[in-house]
Amino acid sequence: MPAAAIVDYNVDWPVRAERLLSKIGGAFGCLQGSDRFDYDHIGSTAVPGLAAKPIVDLQVRMPSLPSLADLAGLLAPTGFVPAPGARPDSPGVHHDTPRPGDRTDAVLYEKRLFHAPDQAAILHIRRIDSPFAAFVVHFRDWLRQHPDQAHRYELLKRTLAVKHAGDPDYDDYTRGKSSFFDEIDPRLRERVSSRDG
Repeated sequence: MPAAAIVDYNVDWPVRAERLLSKIGGAFGCLQGSDRFDYDHIGSTAVPGLAAKPIVDLQVRMPSLPSLADLAGLLAPTGFVPAPGARPDSPGVHHDTPRPGDRTDAVLYEKRLFHAPDQAAILHIRRIDSPFAAFVVHFRDWLRQHPDQAHRYELLKRTLAVKHAGDPDYDDYTRGKSSFFDEIDPRLRERVSSRDG
């Protein structure tokens, strides 16, 4: 399978995400403030009907980030292990990149990245006040409510998947999607602002 192979939507993805998030929640139950953590199924597999890489993206948002070693110990029984990234500059491994117009305090973008290769899942652990953590949830919801834009996004992903089919990793495929994010950002912000206003 190519590095960024896109497959048709699978109705099992949200079921798998819910099951994995339940296991992760159980593993994190001993952490202080765990009752205030947010557990999200994010990414394209969280948008009904949207084709995607067959890897479920999950997110946990918490007030502060424990060390990678502490999290690795808690997650070991779930099958999630630290994801080092394919290259030193792999996007989104140790920190996220601020979106245009967002706060730029570096501490807000720190993250811990895990994956469960045998379960085809990725886990992003971010601070609850991370603007990027909020962005991925808002983007997911926006795609769910705008099927025409979800279709445009799918076409872009399929094009990028073909372009990067021979790549050894997802990095350039991931960077290639930023043009779509930048294009829809004003509409996404307007939606969030009108909802919160």
